[in-house]
Amino acid sequence: MTVMKNDTKKEYPAYAAIDIGSNAVRLLIKQLEDDERPLFSKVLLVRVPLRLGFDVFSEGRISSKKEKNMVRLMKAFRHLMKIYDVEDYRACATSAMRDSENGREIMRAVEEKAGIRIDIIDGQEEARMIYNNHVEYMKGRKGNFMYVDVGGGSTEINLLSDGELVCSRSYNIGTVRILSEVVAESEWKRLKSDMKDLAISYPGINIIGSGGNINKLFKIVKSKDNRYSRMPVSALREIYGELKPLTVGQRMEKYALKPDRADVIVPAAEIFLTIAEITGAGFIYVPVIGLADGIIDGLYQKRRRAAGE
Repeated sequence: MTVMKNDTKKEYPAYAAIDIGSNAVRLLIKQLEDDERPLFSKVLLVRVPLRLGFDVFSEGRISSKKEKNMVRLMKAFRHLMKIYDVEDYRACATSAMRDSENGREIMRAVEEKAGIRIDIIDGQEEARMIYNNHVEYMKGRKGNFMYVDVGGGSTEINLLSDGELVCSRSYNIGTVRILSEVVAESEWKRLKSDMKDLAISYPGINIIGSGGNINKLFKIVKSKDNRYSRMPVSALREIYGELKPLTVGQRMEKYALKPDRADVIVPAAEIFLTIAEITGAGFIYVPVIGLADGIIDGLYQKRRRAAGE
């Protein structure tokens, strides 16, 4: 994608976010278009399914092959950032790198060989970054809204009441962990207990979904009925019932899914349905948000603070 520049207009910087997840690694580049609002336009999005979590959650460490591929990918991302004149970037690794025995060793190798510094962030910071990207959007909003971000290794939850953040929580329950059969029963109990307590304290919760799986599920639902502006939980339950008994190959063929989406989409639906059913939510809003957007918002806010704004 080409960024068109108009010499008569003020040129704003481009920012990049690298999100190193348990299933895929993403590079997102955005260009600031308006400093007052602020308004960004997406310049580039690259997604590569390295699937680090399948190594980590079964073997406890990332294989040497995937380590080499990680270095190669970070070198490619560094060159892409140069091409798009990126002013500032941040690379964040989440659950898989966090739990890997050799995660920090790989982090050092990437910095030495590819020139990309990686921050391994905990679940609470991950949840806050996703929330912070939508502070302005939620200001003045009345009611109870729960941001739910389902990843390969963890699920992050932020609850807002009348526009104010009341809690951020992280659970080691993710799509790759479920497929690897390593989610502790105690973690499911903690999630369910917390959701029950929050539903009592904050009735009428609306869910806002984040992550590639809920985006894809909503697209499938909309293909059946394009009148939807939000996803009814009943429609999610129906499509889950259709996907669950199919093989990965059958899901790929019937719903035009990539291999690395066709397997994780079912456990993602299970997590969203569990939370929706406990909280009593009838709908899930899907505004296509994620950690990478939160990273770029953080870079923009850092620039404003440095400028004394």
